[in-house]
Amino acid sequence: MGQSKEPNACEQQLVNLGRVLQVLREGTDIDGLVEAALTYLKSSFDYELVWVGFYDRIDHRLFGKGGKLLEGESAFLKQRFSLSSGDLLEQVVIQQRPVTIADLRQEVRAGEWRKLARKYAIQGTMMFPICYKDRCFGVAILGSRLWGNFPGTDEKAQMSIVLGSLAAVLETVETEWQRQQIKRPEKPLLSLLGQLRSLPNLGQRLEAIVEESHRFIAPSRTSVYWFERQQRYFWRRVTNAKPSSRALAENQPPSGITVQEMSSFYQALASDQVVSIGEALSSFKAETTSRLMQHINARSLMAAPILYQNQLMGFLAAEGNEARIWQEEEKNYLRAAAQLIALVAPLEDMEATVEQTKLDQVLTAEIAHAIYSANDWKVTLKNTAALLGKRLKTDRFVVLAYDPEVDHFEVCYQSHPHNRRPLSSPLKRLAPLDWQMLERNLATIPIETLDEDLRLEAWRDLLLELGVRSLMVCNTAAGQSLEGVVLVCHEAPRAWSHPECELTQVVAQQIGLILRQWQLQKQNDQQQKIYQTIQWGLTTIQQTQQLELLERSALEYITQILQAPMAALISWFPGRRTGRLVQLSNVEKHFSFHPVLKVSIYTDTLVNRALQHEGLLPLSIDDIPAETRHWLNAPGIGQLLVMALRTASEHEPTAILIIADHLDRRWVDRHFNALGTLVRQLAWSRRYLMLSDSLKVQRERLERLSWYKQRRLEDLYRSVKTGVKRLGEVPTPPKDPLVATRQQQILRQLSDAISPMQQVIRDEQWQLQARTETVPLVSLLRRALDRVDTLIKQRQIWSQVHNENNPMITGDIVKIELVLYELLLTACHRSQPGGRIDLWCRQLDPSWIELSITDDGTIEPRLLEDLEAGRALDLLAPSALDKPPGLHLAICQSLMRQMGAEFNLYRLEDGRIMSRLVLPMVSGQFLK
Repeated sequence: MGQSKEPNACEQQLVNLGRVLQVLREGTDIDGLVEAALTYLKSSFDYELVWVGFYDRIDHRLFGKGGKLLEGESAFLKQRFSLSSGDLLEQVVIQQRPVTIADLRQEVRAGEWRKLARKYAIQGTMMFPICYKDRCFGVAILGSRLWGNFPGTDEKAQMSIVLGSLAAVLETVETEWQRQQIKRPEKPLLSLLGQLRSLPNLGQRLEAIVEESHRFIAPSRTSVYWFERQQRYFWRRVTNAKPSSRALAENQPPSGITVQEMSSFYQALASDQVVSIGEALSSFKAETTSRLMQHINARSLMAAPILYQNQLMGFLAAEGNEARIWQEEEKNYLRAAAQLIALVAPLEDMEATVEQTKLDQVLTAEIAHAIYSANDWKVTLKNTAALLGKRLKTDRFVVLAYDPEVDHFEVCYQSHPHNRRPLSSPLKRLAPLDWQMLERNLATIPIETLDEDLRLEAWRDLLLELGVRSLMVCNTAAGQSLEGVVLVCHEAPRAWSHPECELTQVVAQQIGLILRQWQLQKQNDQQQKIYQTIQWGLTTIQQTQQLELLERSALEYITQILQAPMAALISWFPGRRTGRLVQLSNVEKHFSFHPVLKVSIYTDTLVNRALQHEGLLPLSIDDIPAETRHWLNAPGIGQLLVMALRTASEHEPTAILIIADHLDRRWVDRHFNALGTLVRQLAWSRRYLMLSDSLKVQRERLERLSWYKQRRLEDLYRSVKTGVKRLGEVPTPPKDPLVATRQQQILRQLSDAISPMQQVIRDEQWQLQARTETVPLVSLLRRALDRVDTLIKQRQIWSQVHNENNPMITGDIVKIELVLYELLLTACHRSQPGGRIDLWCRQLDPSWIELSITDDGTIEPRLLEDLEAGRALDLLAPSALDKPPGLHLAICQSLMRQMGAEFNLYRLEDGRIMSRLVLPMVSGQFLK
């Protein structure tokens, strides 16, 4: 046989690679595996720097496992290197790709490695990831003192093989370690099942479950908390913390965790959730978590609910004095152990439950006997409420009946403590979800905490105001359409047991039998109420003397009789093309019409259909065209009743009545008969008031016209008289041309004075016409004072104008001047000889100016009262406004109001009389 040949360098590398791979495949010790990989890198690669570091995913850093470096520095190779954004090492870890650096000394992203490279002259460097299945376990670094000296392709391949194998082994070792750490809850649970069969009572069973749970989970202590339903709190029944506290007696004084303080904790348990609070993890908000930890005196908690027939009996808790991360296997075990408690707990209460069931059967029989034997149904319900309240220890019992005509619930009976307010009636309709819940649910619906429950939203606020905090609600006809509801209420949050719910359900079904009797009595009461309402309504309509008040009062009575949410009128005067919409202000928002000012009489389809129809016209909202819906904009309306107000065949209708309600509203004939009586009386009363108002308006209009023409004629008379007098002083016949010229001038003045009268006679024969002119305030005051100058001098009255500006007054200047003249004239007559009159001018804003006239005269108090209140409703009653000066002042006030201005008469505190005018100015005029 020939002599063996020495292996060359390439073959030697393969031999070394095979050896290290074998070590990696067979090894289990991580330090040994790392040492083998480092030995291979040191021997197979000629580099001055060799380093291997493992990646810590939690702290996001690399910790060194060793390597090779000139002149020692082994401590540096064992350091921990935190990874920061932008570092080369972080880039290698995240991207899992090698990075080559020509000169590590110049690389600013190398961190501490740059300092090391400068110290030992390391230049060409490669950073290689240690990764397996897209998971990075660490980084290997090879560094040389030569610039740009990197491993070649063969060397990279060898590194990839060795480091990849190392990563695969690390993955296997970590997986096996994690598998060994997983807890198996099957064994302790099977052990518990064997123990529970031999233990005689619930206390010992709870102790066994607590001890086994404590051994499996190993917290600081393990406890069983029991739930007290009446007072709604959890108390620690069994714990392994202190031997003296185990299996506490059931007469333990109340202490522990109240539901009111930990409502979210209670809700989570009641919904069959395992509550977990540990290191950086909590099922609740920080505030709730802090309070809960203070109650149990722990820093970590895992609690599994004990539920039996969907009722919370308590919870099994693992409590830790230190922060802890709970494993999923521990949660599964705790849930299973809590379910075991739920299975064995009812055995203790079975005899008590059987006895209570017998008592409930006796109670049901007594209630049934009371219902069928009593003649007065109210006495029946009173006896029922007393028996049920004594059994359930409740505070309030309410029976509600649904009225489909008005779509709300009536309280037909209720019992409550003497120091508590009753439930107001009626109650509004329930939300659709609550309505369906009551109709479809065959059992009683318990609500433990009303202020935290989303059900019965329509009644919640009202019940809470009465002090109700928990209740049971039940349909009197289970599984059928809603006719009545029974409420059993308590003033404190409370958990309702299944037997209590069943008993309430039986009682509610029996009460449902007498609700029809109540409905018959209610109908009789409604007939009586309608009769009384008609009498009151007719009396009110006959006595009302204001059209708007009449309409609103009639609408209120109509809504009361029909029990409808909305009634409105479209009212107009004969011959008008548009009508005004009248509706009540207290109407619900979804039944309120669009606030339109005008409704077309001849083009609106709804109005025309009502005018062409005799009597009451029912319409669905789908029958209303789009142009009518523009003002009939109420989303709650489902149907309408429309009727024209008629008095006689030769009279034209002057209004249309509209009544709106839900789509499912059912109208009753007794309502229609009462409605017809009220509508006919309303039609005649409206016609009477409209005629009266029309005559009143005409009278006021003629009074203003008479006064205005009288004053204009006086002006004409005064001007013509003065001209004639001056003309008479001229010699006749005139011999001087200047005299002739003067005569012509006088004649022109006379012509100018008379010419405005032609326009007054032509344009304002029966009605005043408003004109828009402008005049300086000073000119207006001067002309008005000129008119009363003679009277002022005759009575020796001292007058003064207090004015600092001269704005432009706009409006019908002639009428304003006459009003001002009338006020000055009245003030002069009112003042004593030698008295004083002052004119005060004050600009209110850029658009209005106040002109006040004060005098020291005397005035009748009745005149001030009548001028402020207006003419009396009884036009035949004597008034201070029927004759001058009250008549003239009332005309001035009406005239100013017609022009958009304002006139008021006051008595000041110092006894003076002030006539106040508010006049419009030209826009843009400001104080000078």
